[in-house]
Amino acid sequence: MPVISMFYGIIIQLLFFDNREHKPPHIHAKYGEFAAAFDFPV
Repeated sequence: MPVISMFYGIIIQLLFFDNREHKPPHIHAKYGEFAAAFDFPV
């Protein structure tokens, strides 16, 4: 997963082409033990 940004311990990753696990483009945000995923409307 390519990392777009890292600030204040938050890691932002973009997944735009991964046929094994993820179909639509989306962003993962991670902070410690917390994680979130955000989809793009296509």
